[in-house]
Amino acid sequence: MAGLLWYGYRSESVDDYPGVLVPLEQAHLHSHSSRSRPPSDLDDAVLGYDDEGGHRHKDPADDEDTGMLLEMGTEPEYSIEGFRREVRRGNKGGEKWTDYEMKSKLINKAVQDIGMGRYNWQLFVLCGFGWFADNLWMQGISLTLPSLSAEFDISEKTVRYTTSFLFAGLCVGSFIWGIGSDVLGRRLAFNATLFITAIFGIASAFATSWAGVCFLYAALGFGVGGNLPVDGALFLEFLPDASSSLLTLLSVWWPIGQLCSSLLAWYFIGHLPAEQGWRHFVFSIGIITLIMFLVRFFIFHLYESPKFLLSSGRQAEAVAVVHGIAFRNGRKTWLTEEILDAVVDGLSSLSPATPRRRQHVTRQRLSTANIIKQRFASFSSNRLRPLFSSRKLGLTTVLIWFCWATIGMGYPLFNAFLPQYLSHGGNNGGQQPAPETSTNIDSPETISAETYRNYAITSIAGVPGSLLAAYAVDMNSPFFGRRGTLALSTLVSAIFLYLFIKFGTTSAALLTFSCIEAFAQNIMYGVLYAFTPEIFPAPVRGAGTGVASFLNRVTGLVAPILAATVPGDGRTTPVYLSAALILAAFVGMVLIPIETRGRQRL
Repeated sequence: MAGLLWYGYRSESVDDYPGVLVPLEQAHLHSHSSRSRPPSDLDDAVLGYDDEGGHRHKDPADDEDTGMLLEMGTEPEYSIEGFRREVRRGNKGGEKWTDYEMKSKLINKAVQDIGMGRYNWQLFVLCGFGWFADNLWMQGISLTLPSLSAEFDISEKTVRYTTSFLFAGLCVGSFIWGIGSDVLGRRLAFNATLFITAIFGIASAFATSWAGVCFLYAALGFGVGGNLPVDGALFLEFLPDASSSLLTLLSVWWPIGQLCSSLLAWYFIGHLPAEQGWRHFVFSIGIITLIMFLVRFFIFHLYESPKFLLSSGRQAEAVAVVHGIAFRNGRKTWLTEEILDAVVDGLSSLSPATPRRRQHVTRQRLSTANIIKQRFASFSSNRLRPLFSSRKLGLTTVLIWFCWATIGMGYPLFNAFLPQYLSHGGNNGGQQPAPETSTNIDSPETISAETYRNYAITSIAGVPGSLLAAYAVDMNSPFFGRRGTLALSTLVSAIFLYLFIKFGTTSAALLTFSCIEAFAQNIMYGVLYAFTPEIFPAPVRGAGTGVASFLNRVTGLVAPILAATVPGDGRTTPVYLSAALILAAFVGMVLIPIETRGRQRL
């Protein structure tokens, strides 16, 4: 299977997709504008507008300096000269656009003209599998803690260390797969993550000791950790700019994964003996993950990201992938290697394409050992240096990483142990949840089927949050858009974490506050996962999102250790810490200087 994961992909060629290429003179007939605007509006967008004296003008907003992010605005003239003006528009603090950046703009334009179609929607579902698997396992493992405590005679506090092993695997996986997707390609990571998760997840159902469970949870965490940074970056690079809100909508798979996990836990763990229920449950979600891998690998033909191919010097394959998208979507495209070279190099000759093709053939003849050695040589600090190439991008990188780190610790301090919190809230006759002096939190615990039912209700309440996030991120309002929606949902989350402890004196109150919390946190995470890859340019997008996810997982690794060792009440203090950390993330979000709504990604 490892050989299949590595070798099971063929190089793309434009010859594989006949009939999709149209001459540049006919490109305007197949453009995004021709499908979305009347012809008169299209003419004004391309040529400008006439004043009362009959003089032609362009919108001055077209020349706005946007740094690494280019505002989506008027359509360029479909000619070599028109494309040259378009790709060189704007500046980067006096620096010129690189060849890669200018060619990326042309690829963005070609993908935008092809538009959303069958391939993009299929990819939406398959990338959704990664988000689904992430929360399926993160929440699933938290749901097994009471059963592990009962079967292996481990105290309620000590069993929380189990989650630390999961997060150890998650932080290593997010870092390796995030940067690895920039070096080895998105496609390999896209499939390998689910395969690793499924194999070790199924194996964990047969563990005979708590130590064995912890080891296997860490191993499956290595696979799970790569899902979100890799799948988000991959989907983004195939997404037309006009459909950018779908990246946020992709997060709807996250609460669906939690919902599936909670329903299966309610069915198995809530109704079977402790030593059987969790094993049936883990085996079931392992089989679900394996099925998702099989669909990804054997049924769907995934193209490598054209941005990755372009940044790797494989321009011919990048163009072929765009042709492949057009073919799968039943559309036409005007993009060719000759156009890319003529626009960027100022040459209309076909000669620049020739050595590039020869280089690709030579690369195919290299030995496997040389390929692996060459690619892994790219793992260095040089991968991260471009994230600080300008003051604005550097500040944004630091702030977004800070947000990921604080949320990474704050989120599991509440959610990883929510079944425990819910169970104690309903067992005290409407009183404040009992402190650990009155109920022995250092003894093994058992949780009723009612608690698993309430957890399932909480999971259902989180699903609309992702739907609302997808709508709010494109609203033209200072309180919404990417930054506004992200900050507002994070603030609401912090407030209701405090209310959960302060006023959650009954089972019904705890359920209500946890439902609102799930709703707000799904908005927060949905926007955060969409906003982050939009900030970074494609050559280091995997590295940027990978480090963010790595910090998220590292701080998440600390969360269960704090929850198990923090002095005082083991049921209220962790939630107060969670509220403080989420509030700190809110402050960081307010300070982020970049808004990516309506902007083109490089």
